Amino acid sequence: MPVWALIGAALALPAQAQMMDHGVHSMPAKDAATAPAMDSVAPPAPTDHAADAVYDPVVMARIRAEMIRENGGMTYSQLMIDRLEYRALSGGDGYHWEGEGWIGGDVNRLAIKSEGEGETGGRLESAELQLLYSRAIDPWWNIVGGMRQDFRPRPERTYATIGIEGLAPYWFEVEGQLFMSTRGDAHARLEASYDQRITQRLILQPAMEVNVAAQDVPELGIGSGLSDIELGLRLRYEFAREFAPYVGVNWDRKLGDTARYARRVGDDPAAASLIMGLRFWF
Repeated sequence: MPVWALIGAALALPAQAQMMDHGVHSMPAKDAATAPAMDSVAPPAPTDHAADAVYDPVVMARIRAEMIRENGGMTYSQLMIDRLEYRALSGGDGYHWEGEGWIGGDVNRLAIKSEGEGETGGRLESAELQLLYSRAIDPWWNIVGGMRQDFRPRPERTYATIGIEGLAPYWFEVEGQLFMSTRGDAHARLEASYDQRITQRLILQPAMEVNVAAQDVPELGIGSGLSDIELGLRLRYEFAREFAPYVGVNWDRKLGDTARYARRVGDDPAAASLIMGLRFWF
């Protein structure tokens, strides 16, 4: 391009920019009044697609349907063993497990949860299984409902349950459930945890669980009111996202009449333990 053409183009740019700027700031009042508001309702999705002018519309409609299905319309599944751990206690070692499996989509899911604990080489102290239906009520929270079956301690109990779970502000994972047994026993449970990433693979997780009972259940060793609280701190290393061993500490304390029932059978109402375990999912 000749030098004179480059100079002419450079001189023309400021004038064009000034005209554009003047045009934006001098919009007539009638045009500004008819301009759409920033918070107005979005227009409907277009029904015509540019690709249909080049490719077979039938083929493109099938591809678009497949993309929609793969981005939220598919059926997914996951099995996560969140805690599979050994607990070193002063009065005798123990073990604990907690996990969940689910199948479904982004909105509706069927889930199975299980947790329990016992003495190493000894008796199984607690074991429960939950069958739940989960429905998303927004991008962060799910409503859950179903049933829970306790196999330990004896006598066994069956509960109906309803609750909410999700991600609270500041990335706290929270779950709350209400339980009503076939014998009329009512209980509530609140769990919360937080993953503090030290590095991309090293994560420190504080966790808390609180249980509340509406009435005394002497045959299960549960007293009314705030029955027990459990606090844990786990440091895990993710060799892969699906495989992470961890170490930590755990402390639990029975309170009120629940502590009195524990002392009556010779158990210590408070226990602190060193833990080591494994978290994995697929």
